[in-house]
Amino acid sequence: MTRTDSREAILIADFDFGDVDIERAIVEGAGLQLLAAQCKSEDEVIEAGREADGVLTQYARVGSRAIDSLTRCRVIARYGTGMDIVDVEAATRRGIQVTNAPNEWCAEEVADHAVALWLAAARKICQYDRATQQGEWHWKTGRPIHRLRGQVLGLLSFGSIARLIAERARAFGVEVWAHDPFLDQSEIRACQVRPMPFDDLVEGADYVVVQTPLTPQTHHTFDRATLRRMKPTAILVNTARGPIVEDAAIHQALTEGWIAGAALDDIEEEPAKQRGWRPSNRLLKLPNVIVTPHAAYYSEEAVRMVRAIAAEEAVRVLTGQAARFPVNEVTCGSHSHPGSPPSDGF
Repeated sequence: MTRTDSREAILIADFDFGDVDIERAIVEGAGLQLLAAQCKSEDEVIEAGREADGVLTQYARVGSRAIDSLTRCRVIARYGTGMDIVDVEAATRRGIQVTNAPNEWCAEEVADHAVALWLAAARKICQYDRATQQGEWHWKTGRPIHRLRGQVLGLLSFGSIARLIAERARAFGVEVWAHDPFLDQSEIRACQVRPMPFDDLVEGADYVVVQTPLTPQTHHTFDRATLRRMKPTAILVNTARGPIVEDAAIHQALTEGWIAGAALDDIEEEPAKQRGWRPSNRLLKLPNVIVTPHAAYYSEEAVRMVRAIAAEEAVRVLTGQAARFPVNEVTCGSHSHPGSPPSDGF
C-alpha cells in the first residue's frame, strides 16, 4: 500500500475486528500514518508493506521473505501471544523489534473456554441439543456419560492459562495432572497438580487439554501414534493452535473409536488464515466432536485490550521508546530489548 504523506506508516496486515478505529486513534494520535490491508499470504504482506515502517499482524504470516523485502520495517507487533506466524530469527537479524501481547490479555477467557469445551464434550451437551431440536427427547441420546469426580484431567503445558484451567477443573472433583518439560516439578506440585511424563499423561488421563505453543516440535503432537495410546473413553480438548492436532489422525481416532470425543477451538487448516474458506473438513460432520472458530480468546474486553497493546507497541518502537512486551532482543538506538517466549499457545 502507498503512503500518502511523509509520516512514518504502520500497516495492519490483516484483521477481523470489523474496523481499525482503536488502532487509528493510537497511531494517528502519535503523529503516524495508519494503513490497513487484508493479507492472506506472505506475498500479499510483501506487496502491502513495502513502504511500512511497522507491521501489525493477526493471522497473516510475516516470514523471512517478507522480512527481507520490508526494507523500511522496524517493528512487527503481533495481535496475540503465539509467535508461529512471525520469523523472529529473521527479524532479529534485520534489527526488527518483534512484540506480542502477554498471556494475561485473554488468559481468563481461554481458561473459561477450555473448561466449557471439556464440560460440553463430557456431558454431550451439543449432541443433546441437536437431538432435541430434531424432536428426540431422551437421556439415552448421550449415552454413555461418566461422572467427572474422581477422573483425571491432564494438561499439556503449565503456563498461566493452564494454571487457570487447573483452578477451575479442581472444583469438579477431578485429579489434575500436567506435563511441562520447561518447569521444575516442584512448581507444578505447588499448584496442587501432579507433574507427569508426557507418555504417562497421554495414556492415563481421562481428559487431555492441550495448551502448548505451536512450534516445530509441537506440530502434530497428536498424530495417529499418540492418539492410539489414549484411553478409548478419553476426550481431547485443544484450546491451543490447530496444527498441534493432526486433522486426519483425529478424524480416524473419532470414527474408529480410539477415543470417545474431541473439542477443538481450531483445526489444522486454520480457516482464518485462508481466503474463501469453505466448511469441507470432515471433522465438522462428526457427532462426537465440537469445533469452535478459534474463539477461546474472545471477549469484548480482551479484543479491545489486544488491539491497543499491538498498536501501542508499534508506536513505542517507532517513537524511540523501548517495547513493553518484546519477543526478541535487538538494539534500537540506545535501547537493547530482551525478550522471552510465551508460555502458552495464544
